Amino acid sequence: MHPFRKAVEADDHDAVRALLAEDVVFTSPVAFTPSPGRELTAAILRAVSRVFTDFRYVKEISSADGRDHALVFKARVGDREIQGCDFLHTDDQGLIDDFTVMVRPLSAATALAEAMGARFDQIKREAGLE
Repeated sequence: MHPFRKAVEADDHDAVRALLAEDVVFTSPVAFTPSPGRELTAAILRAVSRVFTDFRYVKEISSADGRDHALVFKARVGDREIQGCDFLHTDDQGLIDDFTVMVRPLSAATALAEAMGARFDQIKREAGLE
C-alpha cells in the first residue's frame, strides 16, 4: 500500500503533507490552472477531505519502477456519488512531485467544483497565500 494512501485513510494530514515534494504540482479536476507547491497542495487536500464523505480507495496500481501510482477512489459530494483517480508521481527521494486528480460523472464533478469554490479563500489562507 502506498504511504499516501495510508496517510489519507488514517486522516493524517501531517503525514500527507510530509509526502509532498516542496515543488509538487497539483492538477485538479475542477480548476483550469495547476497549483504549484507543498503548502497549497496540502491545503487543497485538507479541504477535499472535508468535502468528501464516505471516501474510500478501491484499487491501487503501481508502475514497475514504483514511481507512478494510480489510486482509484469512490466518495460522496453531497448527494452525488463520485468516482475518481489520484495519479501520483514520485521524485528520486520518494516524495510526490506530480499529483493529478480525475473524477466522474460530470454532475459529481460540478458538485465538487462548487464545494471547493466555496472554500477557496480558506484554502489560500491555510496555504499562506493571503
